[in-house]
Amino acid sequence: MYPINEEVKMKRNEMINEVAPECPIRNVLARIADKWSLLVLYTLERTGPAARFSMLQKQIPDISQKMLTLTLRTLEEDGLVSRKVYAEVPPRVEYSLTGRACSLLPHIDGLVGWAKENMPAIMNDRLKSRQ
Repeated sequence: MYPINEEVKMKRNEMINEVAPECPIRNVLARIADKWSLLVLYTLERTGPAARFSMLQKQIPDISQKMLTLTLRTLEEDGLVSRKVYAEVPPRVEYSLTGRACSLLPHIDGLVGWAKENMPAIMNDRLKSRQ
């Protein structure tokens, strides 16, 4: 795997909103509303109880190995993803959703459903605004 740039890792671990560091909405959204986190959680929900890194990469083909690694680490730090390493040769690592993540899934599913339902109208409005 690629080494993670420590500066990038530090920024992902910081409380992003310095104005309101104790605001739960800002801090939680800063961690899960990035480009990949919700997609990784959604994919883990769809793949079953445990998924290997390579399976996640196949399911999300446009994510780089580096970003998938960073995203999984961040989700693990927040208690949303569990990582289990098996003492085998070669080593096997599986990722699964935690109870906390499972309590978030209905909200993610609701957002996905809303997006699917409203995407045509949103795209139409975007086209209108460009004219």
